[in-house]
Amino acid sequence: MKVKLACACAVLVLAISGTPAFARGCLKGAFVGGVVGHYAGHHGTLGALAGCAYGHHRATVRQREIDRHNGQGASAD
Repeated sequence: MKVKLACACAVLVLAISGTPAFARGCLKGAFVGGVVGHYAGHHGTLGALAGCAYGHHRATVRQREIDRHNGQGASAD
């Protein structure tokens, strides 16, 4: 019982003191990766982690392309 209480307190402290994360693309990727990982051998957590990383990467690449198209990025010329 004490272990559960200590874990709950630790999670609460981390949730309150943490800075906001920029999770653009991560949630969608984590959801899809978790579902695929679950059905591909009961590895939902690993799938969610990989999906989050891939989704964040794709969102970053897309944002760079949008910025470059709008003229906000640095030109390579």
